[in-house]
Amino acid sequence: MKVFLTGGSGYIGRATIDALIARGHQVDALARTGSAAEAVRRHGAEPVSGALTDPGVLRHAAAAADAVIHLAQASTAQEDLAAALAMMDGVGSGVYVHTGGTWVYGDTNGIVDETAPWNPPPIVAWRKQVEDAVLERGQHAVIVQPGLVYGGENRLIDYFFTQPGRETGAVPYIGDGTNNWALVHVDDIATLYAAALDARAGTVYLGVGGVGPTAREVAEVLGAGSTTSITLEQAGEQMGPIADAFALDQRFSSARAHNDLGWKPLHSDPLAVLAGC
Repeated sequence: MKVFLTGGSGYIGRATIDALIARGHQVDALARTGSAAEAVRRHGAEPVSGALTDPGVLRHAAAAADAVIHLAQASTAQEDLAAALAMMDGVGSGVYVHTGGTWVYGDTNGIVDETAPWNPPPIVAWRKQVEDAVLERGQHAVIVQPGLVYGGENRLIDYFFTQPGRETGAVPYIGDGTNNWALVHVDDIATLYAAALDARAGTVYLGVGGVGPTAREVAEVLGAGSTTSITLEQAGEQMGPIADAFALDQRFSSARAHNDLGWKPLHSDPLAVLAGC
């Protein structure tokens, strides 16, 4: 299968290219810059020059593919939806896989699945209109909702926790830190994206690793025991609106992905992985 991918040069994107190629797929990847083009080429994908704001490029690239996986992070809901619709127009009856996220469910009050009601913090509230529009198109659309991704660069965890901890000598956690984080290893979520190409149309999949340590446990391994508690107000001042998401207490079941697609995360000890970062 020929797959067109956005966000291919990014953290999850590079791992997803690897997972797709391992399954025998051919991958074209959107590349906004020369360095992005080189990055996707190194992982075996063919770069497509353009940006997420170029609907003509997106439509044309999607039309030349059998399936699309949209990983790139848009700056607004309008931008994300316009890109999604352009690629859905292009791929036609082919599979379109869209990226959501677990934060949209808010505090879960126990273990929940994809049928749980949404209660998003403001930073991700915009996702609902986009995901609803994608599913309402009536095409072969699938949505993958990754948890907080770790492994390799760690991206968000590294930027908002590890790096500040190195600067101050103590890794922060919010409040008492007893809230659970729904983590997933970057290689595991990449295999879910690849598996989603075989999913039923209209299906939503939570991509979580099944082990949800507390925020304080994560901080303790990142800081080798040197941690500090900050209030949600302080976190907002330091991190911006994403602090509300990091303060969520979330636990999920990925049984649907396991039952439908045979997806089983291979990384079951996130604290051990994070301790080596």
